[in-house]
Amino acid sequence: MKRIFTIVAALLMTASTWAQSPEKMSYQAVVRNTNNALVATQAVGMQISILQGGVTGTPVYVETQTPSTNANGLVSLEIGTGTIVSGDFTTIDWANDIYFIKTETDPTGGTTYTITGTSQLMSVPYALHAKTAESITGTVDYTETDPEYTGWDKSTGIAITESQITDLVHTVDTDTHLDAAGVTALGFTGGAHTVDTDTQLDEAAVDAFVANNGYLTSFTEVDGSITNEIELPTTANTGDMSYWNGTSWALIASTPNEGATLQMVGGVPTWTGGTPPPAIGDFTDGGIVIWVDPTDNSHGLVVDMNDLSSSAQWGCIYTDIPGADGTTIGSGAQNTIDIVAGCTTPGTAADLCVNSTSGGYSDWFLPSIDALIQVYNNLSVINNAITTNGGTSIDIAWYWSSTEQLDYTAFATHFIYGNVVGEAKSWSAMQVRGVRAF
Repeated sequence: MKRIFTIVAALLMTASTWAQSPEKMSYQAVVRNTNNALVATQAVGMQISILQGGVTGTPVYVETQTPSTNANGLVSLEIGTGTIVSGDFTTIDWANDIYFIKTETDPTGGTTYTITGTSQLMSVPYALHAKTAESITGTVDYTETDPEYTGWDKSTGIAITESQITDLVHTVDTDTHLDAAGVTALGFTGGAHTVDTDTQLDEAAVDAFVANNGYLTSFTEVDGSITNEIELPTTANTGDMSYWNGTSWALIASTPNEGATLQMVGGVPTWTGGTPPPAIGDFTDGGIVIWVDPTDNSHGLVVDMNDLSSSAQWGCIYTDIPGADGTTIGSGAQNTIDIVAGCTTPGTAADLCVNSTSGGYSDWFLPSIDALIQVYNNLSVINNAITTNGGTSIDIAWYWSSTEQLDYTAFATHFIYGNVVGEAKSWSAMQVRGVRAF
């Protein structure tokens, strides 16, 4: 069962007649409860963030306020006047990037924010951006550089006579057409010219042209010669190349080796050197490779060398997390972002992953259910690599995934049979091990 408070918000940019633009923006929102009834005449807790670069961008300014709604459920506030959490509103460079406004609301007036909304500031706050004009320096060069008429003597009157003015009259010949004599003078043949508008070749004309120039009329080899035919090189995969070896086209297969060089070896172009692509079981980028992206053979996922917990809850039972239902390998990253945004309980599975700095990396996330199945399918190779490189092997136990099933269950996998089960989010304590992309 979904428990949702709805909120309709409007951001109003206000102008000022003062010489100095105000360092604040007006903001209004309408708050409704789960029954779509207005939350009227009631204090609500709000946290407002200005994000730079995107919906998950860097918060350059964060503040909190506790405004009260009116009889219509409308709350009004001025961003820039609240209790500062971080950043400086007056130093935001509005011309430097795109910006988003993120609001988090607690309809009960506290700091347990259950409503989150993010939208782009489609127009740069004009009054704030315009303040850059205050820093313009320099002078305007108004030196006259055009020639100046100095022939007028105030004591004697106009110095130009009527005849001189008449002499200034310029007659333009408006007859711009060329006659036959003019065309001939330019080296062209004068007179009428007939243009043949029939530009199509019939079959007989095409056959005559082909026969006259030695082209083949079929794909059948007729003379054993390569001088009068065109043959296209063939490739098997993207990245393959072909070269003419003097007799036929020879294929140079593409190589997955990063940094490999194409060199002549024994008169044959050959890929040499390079680094072998990563493989499942390799130790790299803070963990053990569990999956390699088949589209480029150089990126994929690694699993942490150690568990983050042996008895953690998924958290937020009876709370639906929109977007946290991705199952495919790699979708755990977005699942985790959605879980943390909608479920702020510390110590839960996703929270443990996003706060991990294992191996010197801070971008760990809770794997999707398909990623856990991938680990199970290669468990022997992966566990051998983990213990070889000083980690603790994955237990034959239940592990949480980031894939939500219902508002009260999430998927987990047991590493003895590889079975997938929906478990109660806050009643089941399970193992947690993070993954990250490389």
